[in-house]
Amino acid sequence: MAYTTIKKSTDYFNTKLWTGTGSSNALTGVGFQPDWTWIKNRTDANSHVLQDAVRGVGNTIISNNTDAQSAEGAGDLTAFGSDGFTVGTNGRVNGSGKSIVAWNWLGANGTASNTDGSITSTVSANTTSGFSIVSYTGTGANATVGHGLGSAPTMIIVKNLNSTNDWNIGHPALGWDKRLFFNTNPESSGASWNSTAPTSSVFSIGTAGATNTSSNTHVAYCFAEVKGFSKIGSYVGNGSTDGTFVYTGFKPAFVIMKRSTTGDTASWYTYDNKRDSFNTMTKNVFPNLNNAENDDANNNLDFLSNGFKIRTASGGRNASGITYIYMAFAAEPLVGDNPATAR
Repeated sequence: MAYTTIKKSTDYFNTKLWTGTGSSNALTGVGFQPDWTWIKNRTDANSHVLQDAVRGVGNTIISNNTDAQSAEGAGDLTAFGSDGFTVGTNGRVNGSGKSIVAWNWLGANGTASNTDGSITSTVSANTTSGFSIVSYTGTGANATVGHGLGSAPTMIIVKNLNSTNDWNIGHPALGWDKRLFFNTNPESSGASWNSTAPTSSVFSIGTAGATNTSSNTHVAYCFAEVKGFSKIGSYVGNGSTDGTFVYTGFKPAFVIMKRSTTGDTASWYTYDNKRDSFNTMTKNVFPNLNNAENDDANNNLDFLSNGFKIRTASGGRNASGITYIYMAFAAEPLVGDNPATAR
């Protein structure tokens, strides 16, 4: 785990809300020039839209299906700006009168060639915040890929851009002989990571087509924990509405979580402090589904000054004895002289 020099979390991660206009819309107020933006229409059953500066604007991948990358041109995200981004005319990013959310991460605002692995990669890495975007071409054989972070990533999300492969997600609570998926639910074993944990310079890929199809381009989003800014871990549910407390070391701004049991069909869940500005958190978006935002007072959690507490007995987040993985980013780092209070 790296130790943060981050005083203001919104310099590296921020959530942006807006109401769609149906025409080209330049959005500001993110606080930085994003390198990865993930957009969801909250009102309608539209697909998620994920774009990044390494692959280039106009190139969309979708978390809720297996589709290859598509060039959406003027329809989805059309530009990254110094304080935000511009969206086009597609209803899923800018439907007139619709409520839209975008989660934004800062990389390097540029790319570099990385030769740390057996495969040369193109990387936009922010070593301060522990986030990198990695593009590489698969070989079909066991290999390593440089991620540029300088510390070992604890969550890796990969999509094959040229074919209809599942999203593959690696996390230490699963073990690196297993993977989860965005677009489908159960955990499974597989050759995605060559049964090898990431190091401070590379992550490993095996022979699975989702992470290493020969001659296909893949994108990886890599996250390393940074004390006081990000926390990537797991918790065990207790089956009670007075649920498990999860210590993160900061007040969260964003949490994504998933039940990790083999064969389980529970959805992914995401919460943030812009859609829900006070406790309890009831507004959820499902990364694996195109559903509109779900607002359910019976399925919620609290964001606290030093973590989050589950307030539901729902099997998707708090079944007794079941392990759940999560990734959280801070609203206010609980380090140094930064104050942080519950809401």
